[in-house]
Amino acid sequence: MNQFGISLYLGTGYEKNKEIIEKAKRANLSYAFTSLHIPEESVENYAEEVKRLLDLCKRCSISLIVDIGPRTLQKLGYRRFEELKQTSISHLRVDYGFTYEQIIDLSKSFQIVFNASTLLEKDIRELQKRNADFTRFSACHNFYPKPLTGLSIAKTRSINDNLRQLGMTTMAFVAGDKELRGPLKMGLPTVEAHRRADVLLSMLQLIKDCHTDICMVGDIDISDKAWENVGKLSQGYVSLKADIDPAYRFITNRIHHDRPDSSEYVIRSQESRAYASQGRLFPAQAVKPRIRGSISVSNEGYLRYSGELEIARRDLEPEPKVNIVGQIDEASLPYLDYITDGMGFELIQS
Repeated sequence: MNQFGISLYLGTGYEKNKEIIEKAKRANLSYAFTSLHIPEESVENYAEEVKRLLDLCKRCSISLIVDIGPRTLQKLGYRRFEELKQTSISHLRVDYGFTYEQIIDLSKSFQIVFNASTLLEKDIRELQKRNADFTRFSACHNFYPKPLTGLSIAKTRSINDNLRQLGMTTMAFVAGDKELRGPLKMGLPTVEAHRRADVLLSMLQLIKDCHTDICMVGDIDISDKAWENVGKLSQGYVSLKADIDPAYRFITNRIHHDRPDSSEYVIRSQESRAYASQGRLFPAQAVKPRIRGSISVSNEGYLRYSGELEIARRDLEPEPKVNIVGQIDEASLPYLDYITDGMGFELIQS
């Protein structure tokens, strides 16, 4: 299952970071990214503030992915990287200043994170020569503060596919929708198309279109609705608002799952097979248009399949053997393409 995370910045301040970490814990998020060598991150008592942040993440069971440089240890007051094992730091993101031998040695204690966009074929060959264990390596894309500089979905997917074939875990960022990070405050996504996009849709596209294993918010904070959506996604399902016939509202407020053998035409609820197995027959109703987002229940015309719930992914021909019992709200329609391969969904009456 995919995992999710946030980003933390010392300049945000301890109290705000505490609030964000607690939200992340409630949303069942596993990771936080932070950099320990951002030029504009100037805070008093630097080492002390970093240690407070590390302690806070440890108390909330958040694993830290830390962007480090050769001087990081000195700035924090540690002598050896291995001393960081006692903290909440689980991943070290190394961009420069480390030899291949040092990287392999560090990978025995930490997950090593490379820059996904700049990792060279030469580096991969050198690590392979030294029998490096690539399952101990991850690759994290940059986020792009300046508009029109982010990657395309196709480019991100291509990079991720190559790295995953080596056994590496992939990571990328989406922009926030509430408190954007300065100095530009124009979003911190990996994919340019996500700069002003819905947080949940961006996450789904990173997972399904870009083949990303760990999706993180690059900005400081997201809206309450986005927190709710990401929390549900971390549990493997998406909420869909819909207008549903009162007689069929027994299908709402429960988790359904698309069949693992996904159809390109409809989302098929695995759980609704239980309605059919109980022998309940649904009388046929008047035939209605079956447009994208139509919610249907198979009627008695489908015999033992009567009761199966489907959601149309696209406009379909009218079907006398199904009853149209509701319609997905327009705001939720973009999510339909990403509910595939056993992913869960919940229908909420709008």
